[in-house]
Amino acid sequence: MTERVSKTEMVKRIQASSNMKKRDDVNLIINCFIEEIGSALSKGERVDFPGFGSFSVSHRAERKGRNPQTGEEITIAAHDAPVFKAGKDLKSRVKEGI
Repeated sequence: MTERVSKTEMVKRIQASSNMKKRDDVNLIINCFIEEIGSALSKGERVDFPGFGSFSVSHRAERKGRNPQTGEEITIAAHDAPVFKAGKDLKSRVKEGI
């Protein structure tokens, strides 16, 4: 089973590796980072981090589906969904277990 790293744990790790004095400062940076990516995506912009990956929006067309409890056919409305595509360096790190 894959272990999870919480935001709190990530803040601690970033604080330790960056030697920032205040945990609240790291938390603020992470919150701003998340907010700015969400804001860019909501405007239809793509956010690229070379080597790490890119965030973009994908349009999903309306389609037919089934209610798993009743088997009844339903229509799933068209919508936009956020997408993350890992970059080459990130894929290599994961593959190599670094």
